[in-house]
Amino acid sequence: MPCWLMKSEPDELSIKDLRRLGRTRWDGVRNYQARNFLRAMQAGELFFFYHSSCPRPGIAGVGRILAPAYPDPSALDPQSPYFDPKASAARNPWSALDVECVEVFDELIGLPRLKACAALAELPLVHKGSRLSVMPVDAAQWQAVLALR
Repeated sequence: MPCWLMKSEPDELSIKDLRRLGRTRWDGVRNYQARNFLRAMQAGELFFFYHSSCPRPGIAGVGRILAPAYPDPSALDPQSPYFDPKASAARNPWSALDVECVEVFDELIGLPRLKACAALAELPLVHKGSRLSVMPVDAAQWQAVLALR
């Protein structure tokens, strides 16, 4: 089963917020490659929840995809920071999906620790300049991250 990594700024949605909410919509992805990864996700697949753009970035826990991707309603909402004036109900290029919390890690696995792990050398996250907010994680990388807990 494919696994993933998805980034969120904890000020917007943290792993603890997701645990409290139970489930929520993952929206606002505005990169075509990341959007295509969202569209490839299926119900039941797991993802690492990565806190980004914060003082201490890192993997904070695990979430689960609840259903396949659907058109992102935030693209059509003028009040949303993710509004896309070129999108319409008939032609919405953006996707969202519903997720739930599986596990909140006791300790965040920080980016420096992830970068130091040889088994993660090919993970795009650890490469300088990698800004993709959604990415696949292969089985060996998944196990390597879990071993860092």
